[in-house]
Amino acid sequence: MSIIDQIAWNRRRMRSSSPKTRCVKPYNGLSLTQIGIDNIAMSQVPHFPRTITIADVAKAAGVSSMTVSKVLRGTGRIASETRDRVSRIADELGYVPNRLAGSLSSQTSSLIGIVIPSIGDQVFAGVLAGINEVLNKKGYTAFIGESFFDPANELRIVHMMLTMKPAALILTGGIARDERTKRLLRRSGVRAVQLWDGDKPDLDATVGFSHLSAGRLAAESFINAGLTRCAYIGSQLSQDLCAASRLEGYGNSLATHGASLELVTDPQLPRSTETGYSLTKSLIAKGEMPQAIHYLNDAMAIGGLRYLLETTVDVPNDISVNGFNGTALLHSLTTRLTTIEVPLLEIGRRAANAALAPSELRSKTSVDLIDIGLTEGNTVCAKRET
Repeated sequence: MSIIDQIAWNRRRMRSSSPKTRCVKPYNGLSLTQIGIDNIAMSQVPHFPRTITIADVAKAAGVSSMTVSKVLRGTGRIASETRDRVSRIADELGYVPNRLAGSLSSQTSSLIGIVIPSIGDQVFAGVLAGINEVLNKKGYTAFIGESFFDPANELRIVHMMLTMKPAALILTGGIARDERTKRLLRRSGVRAVQLWDGDKPDLDATVGFSHLSAGRLAAESFINAGLTRCAYIGSQLSQDLCAASRLEGYGNSLATHGASLELVTDPQLPRSTETGYSLTKSLIAKGEMPQAIHYLNDAMAIGGLRYLLETTVDVPNDISVNGFNGTALLHSLTTRLTTIEVPLLEIGRRAANAALAPSELRSKTSVDLIDIGLTEGNTVCAKRET
């Protein structure tokens, strides 16, 4: 009889000898007291699953629970034969340590809580890849929540994550963060890192870049080409405060150089290829075409380019286009979008390292600003003479 069968048999025997515990569950439509436990064969006793405990492993291995605990934690002076036997039996039984219970006693865990707007957004998928690259090497595990730019949702997720005693939290900036979230973080004592928004540093550390500067770069791309009738296409600007900052930098820079700006935005539509297509169609339907369009992100720019190409608008000679974040660069074929490239992996790596910073570096808040730049494709025309 295997170890697992022995434990299962012992449990069934204990259940069969305890009528008190068998009166609460029906068996074939009748309670056990109605049909009589003594009349049930051992193989007929219903099985009620229970999590394998450290005591089960200890009993099967013939050692104490303390010995099992030391083996699983890799501590203590345990004979190699005993250590191998305990590890093998724990694997056979499918024992899973209760990390939450351990974190409650030690006031910490190996979990890092991460709150991003959406896992489906290519930008944050890249940032997460950088975070996980660091966490995996250092033995930490990411626990991810999606805020969808909703401050109330972020508050709920942070509250839940703190109950798990995380080693640190990483939250995305550019959201109108609830003061209750900030208060909760301060009182928790858990290190919190803000990523993405470098214009408004927050929490214990900030890792990001200036979105105002990104907007200015987009404007300069057009101004340097001699384009003065410019447009902007975006969505959800009241929720995504970083996107709103980029628009501010873009608009201010255009105004400084005497260029005009036409806005086509929607507060509800997703920041997707389909939205870029439909809003570009709306812009062109208004009449006079702009000389240049800056899009909230690369996904929307790709949608806009698709509409312009379908309507035989010559890009870049009739209309120049640029985007933001650099995600389109991986999918470029003949059309290479001019875009502001953001080092997504590097932002993730630095955010993870900031979250795991040693205690001696945590006395003061820190701000780590990452450089960004314009990557030129073939969607912005050469300089025009005015």
